[in-house]
Amino acid sequence: MSKTIFKRVGLGLLILVLLAGTGGAFYFKSYLPNTVAPKSFPQIEGEIQLEGLDGRVDIYRDSMGIPHIYATTPHDLFFAQGYVHAQDRFWQMDFWRHIGAGRIAEMFPSQAETDMFLRTLGWTEIAEQEYAALEPEFEVMVDSYTEGVNAYLKGHDKEALSLEYAILGLLNPDYVIEPWAPAHSLTWGKMLAYDLRGNMDEEIKRAILIKTLTPEQVDELFPSYPEDHPVIVNKIGAGEAAFAAPIPIVRQLPNETLAALQHNASLLDDLMGPANNDVGSNSWAVAGSRTATGMPILANDPHLAIQMPSIWYQIGLHCKPKTEGCPYDVAGFSMAGVPAVIIGHNDRIAWSMTNVGPDVMDLYIEKVNPENPNQYEVNGQWVDFEIRREVVKVAGGDPIEMDVRISRHGPVISEVFGVLKNEGDPEDKDFIPFKDNVGVELPEHYAIALKWTAFTASSSFVAPWMANTAQNFEEFREAARTARVPSQNLVYADVDGNIGYQMPGDIPIRKNGDGTLPVPGWTDDFEWMGYIPFEELPWSFNPPEGYIATANNQVPPRDYPHLISTDWDLGFRANRIVEMIENAPGKIDLAYVQKMQGDNYDGGAPYILPVLLEMKFDASNLNDGLASLKNWDYQVSADSAPAAIYEAFWRNLLAETFHDDLPERYFPNGGDTWFEVTRNIVNDPNSFWWDDKTTTDAVETRNDIFARAFEKAIAELEDRLGKDQSQWKWGELHTATFKNGTLGQSGIFLIEDLFNRGPFPTSGGTDIVNATAWRASQGYEVTNVPSMRMIVDLGNLNNSLTVHTTGQSGHAYHPHYIDMAQLWANVEYYPMWWNLDSVIEDVEGHLVLTP
Repeated sequence: MSKTIFKRVGLGLLILVLLAGTGGAFYFKSYLPNTVAPKSFPQIEGEIQLEGLDGRVDIYRDSMGIPHIYATTPHDLFFAQGYVHAQDRFWQMDFWRHIGAGRIAEMFPSQAETDMFLRTLGWTEIAEQEYAALEPEFEVMVDSYTEGVNAYLKGHDKEALSLEYAILGLLNPDYVIEPWAPAHSLTWGKMLAYDLRGNMDEEIKRAILIKTLTPEQVDELFPSYPEDHPVIVNKIGAGEAAFAAPIPIVRQLPNETLAALQHNASLLDDLMGPANNDVGSNSWAVAGSRTATGMPILANDPHLAIQMPSIWYQIGLHCKPKTEGCPYDVAGFSMAGVPAVIIGHNDRIAWSMTNVGPDVMDLYIEKVNPENPNQYEVNGQWVDFEIRREVVKVAGGDPIEMDVRISRHGPVISEVFGVLKNEGDPEDKDFIPFKDNVGVELPEHYAIALKWTAFTASSSFVAPWMANTAQNFEEFREAARTARVPSQNLVYADVDGNIGYQMPGDIPIRKNGDGTLPVPGWTDDFEWMGYIPFEELPWSFNPPEGYIATANNQVPPRDYPHLISTDWDLGFRANRIVEMIENAPGKIDLAYVQKMQGDNYDGGAPYILPVLLEMKFDASNLNDGLASLKNWDYQVSADSAPAAIYEAFWRNLLAETFHDDLPERYFPNGGDTWFEVTRNIVNDPNSFWWDDKTTTDAVETRNDIFARAFEKAIAELEDRLGKDQSQWKWGELHTATFKNGTLGQSGIFLIEDLFNRGPFPTSGGTDIVNATAWRASQGYEVTNVPSMRMIVDLGNLNNSLTVHTTGQSGHAYHPHYIDMAQLWANVEYYPMWWNLDSVIEDVEGHLVLTP
């Protein structure tokens, strides 16, 4: 979050914060003997009477603060879920709904530009359409949840809801907390779809790189999926690949246009983390033929931006008794602001999710009428843009009125909403062909529109809501059929011993092209002709391998007839997961799966390190570093000196090799793409990429760059960690700090210290199974994390294990605000209780809600 949030309050705010840190210190302490808990902390004992309930609701909180809710009707179950979400996480819910609605500037005026971009996408209108189209049972679910949230808000306001409101009141004293509305829950699904979006960023990146690199060089930076890495579904039927052939494409968009697109696409980076195609998620299901119990085990760890509090809210939702009228008996992970469970298990099945990453976003160049900017060309005729008027309210400022132009493809997103200075030459409109020496002249007047499957009214949450009550694979597939965007790898296991997989989603079939670059929109040559039928999407049930593993890698067999993506994760994590399953030392048990989730094997090192080990150096410190690497097992553990040496070398190798060839925004971040790019050139000592273009008196080779990178790495480590290499540890460089997504990034340490926690020394790295990602272009600090780890034992659900990143509570200084972080960093777990007796034995509080 930008530091400009705080510029208007200046020294006065600092003084108030200092006062809050002294005179108001009672608020910031955790529960201590004989002290009064802050009034925003939730009541977890006793009885509360609430209007609107059908009957009694029991809420047991276990020793980790996780609520297990027991009710007799669906209405009461989801009412209570809304109530406890608001108890623990309302600030998070409030901020998220402002993001989804493009209303962040009503809280923080510095975010007006971000709001303008979000309003262009029009998510609130779509969410309202989705709510109106919900089936009755899900309308009841959302309405009941909304009632529960608002029941809590009736008795609580501002600092009685969360500490953040006390700080916000100093910045924005006129801010008013609105009641919760059903569309607020659905809007967050669009934000998730954007966070897990398709290849728009890669499309912009290709368009930028093609201006300074040859097509062949660009292709080297976007390698094909490796032949030696696994696909998720090995066989779903016969068919020959038949992708649409390339035809003339506009290539040379002006720098100004590309800068605007890049800028607008990055406006949410501060709020949700930068788009990063080199992180993902892991999940796998192992059949009983490979397990110690003879029953399946399902594991999942979704990888998302590091944040405080956790993106997940763990919960149990149980009808008492389970009946046809009240069919819920489910536990797992929800999201604050959204009813039911997103990932988890019920009494019969378990399911997990990882992102597919299909190409479901295309940029269209619309030819604009030079005499009327509100018209664009379609097949030789001028037609009107749809115009939607938006008013962005800004706290303490004047509202901003804007008109959004919408073509047949989608909203125009190339408008420059902010001040872009020195961002390219607007006269740079020369045509250069992209492929086969063919191309299309760029129109003199044009705009860029975004076509995206998320612009249709289709809630992201209906599929997991249906999975909450699914009893078998057939019902699970019917739930998956409704999952249109974002497309997720859905892995399944059940108590009858079955495992399965389904890839869902609206995946476009293009008339021409492969979706990798912006295309002309004034004819029908690049239109979508429909979507891949659900029946033809990849799926699997009890595969002969005895396992299903997903890690954002290629889904379909190599001869699959439809184009899903050209930008798969390149399978280094998937390869390692498959290797660990197939080479397990015995029957797989929960302990082995824990070891798998904590595996720190760097899949790129075996291809890079041997070249370095063959080199000779004169300096003793360099030779000491090489000696340390000779017996390294490629495990990037927090306490490992060789890991620190190699990862520092890898970071410097990427910089020395590629920084002279690429724009700064596209400096290598070090994940699977760069593993594969470097693997493809490491045996060519004279590759174009090795030469340093900033030196005019030499042509560098691979060994020159390796030597330079290693020397800089050792110097960097000596400067940061001291001269004694035996004391170096990867975890001293690679740390996780959990930052509040708003006030925790204020730039004022007194405020940040209230909300942020860390650093925690952390094992793992980018595109390692223990995927604690870091960006090589910026440093070693963790940027994306396994946001939770879940292991479900289908032989005994009560044996299941889990952990998420921070804690269950969103209240700073609450005992459950950060109590999970050290467990998470150490890849340790706590029980994922299923049986009521186990919950009661571990109970921390028992709250009864009554009518």
